[in-house]
Amino acid sequence: MQVTSVRTTIVGTPWRDLVFVELETDTGLVGVGEVRPVNKTDSFVAVVEELAGRYVVGADPFDTERLAWAIERLEYGRPSEHGQSALGAFDLASYDLMGQALGVPVWKLLGGCFRDRVPAYANGWYQADLEPARIAELAMGVVGRGYRAMKLDPFGAASVRLSAADLRRAVSVVAAVREAVGADIDLMIEMHGRFSPDTAAQVAVAIERYAPRWIEEPIPPENAAALARIRRATNLSIATGERIHTIWDAVPFVEGGDVDIIQADLTHFGGFTGMRRLAGWTEAHYLTLAPHNVGGPVATAANVHFAVATRNVDIVEHFNDFADAWVSELVDHAPAVDPADGCFALPERPGLGLRLDHDACSRHPRTGARLELFAEGWQHRAGGPPAG
Repeated sequence: MQVTSVRTTIVGTPWRDLVFVELETDTGLVGVGEVRPVNKTDSFVAVVEELAGRYVVGADPFDTERLAWAIERLEYGRPSEHGQSALGAFDLASYDLMGQALGVPVWKLLGGCFRDRVPAYANGWYQADLEPARIAELAMGVVGRGYRAMKLDPFGAASVRLSAADLRRAVSVVAAVREAVGADIDLMIEMHGRFSPDTAAQVAVAIERYAPRWIEEPIPPENAAALARIRRATNLSIATGERIHTIWDAVPFVEGGDVDIIQADLTHFGGFTGMRRLAGWTEAHYLTLAPHNVGGPVATAANVHFAVATRNVDIVEHFNDFADAWVSELVDHAPAVDPADGCFALPERPGLGLRLDHDACSRHPRTGARLELFAEGWQHRAGGPPAG
């Protein structure tokens, strides 16, 4: 089997672009991958097109290690966010093709079935002003849909530091949600890399009484050693890693001893090929994985397959019940969280188990919008002005 062409489809939402990459083959099979670029869609698509012509068209989709080596090493420059994301899209589509060709779901190619239920946590559900009673009401709606876990960023447009009033407001939101959902629902507190180490430490101490499952990306991702200040201040679990793109980026986070959960994004970390390397290495340090997932149905399906087969995956993030719920219509068999237990079921169809609906995609053209996490009201996910 050889790849004969690469097709890119962009779907626009009010706050994110979803880029689907399909590999068409000489057998008639088509594999699909997906990436949600971080606010740089044009340059990402340009990288996809350039690398596709260089390394993908004419290649055997079974040769994923060769493809990863080509993009990470033959290109000579340091592996980048765009390059690793393009590799992620190609790798997901390649595994989809392998599964279809062999008549098995992708998880059977990744080590088989370790778990047949994949826990999910909700994100994108708090599209409202950060008023405690309103956010608590929305949280109860999440629980009503069967979720046993949810994530929340209560810090508004904060950057570097928080005033006493802003800290008090954020804590009041967390307190209201905890009171509403009870002690048995997991609550993750997202910080989006907003804070200085001392501020993040103060926030962690202030919210400890509400027993969050983890605090996420408390400081920006460039200096892993700075997490030590937060580690000394709290016993809360620290999660980070959505903005690392290679195993080499991961070294200080994995080996530094200050991180408990690694959140590399399957679609930005070179796909299954990159994440399988990371899984074994993190397990050697007794760490778990909770892959970052802001993608649509294809990226979510890929994360479910990875979680089924990978024993140290903790939980899978899911936006698509709350933010742009219509994205499920973009494929024929979108993954769904079972309200009975808040889990994804074991996928049974060959490959990733879904096909892209191009007619549905055409109904949602690119908007050019982007998410601005340091603007007031960003959590409404109405999008910022078009880039450029």
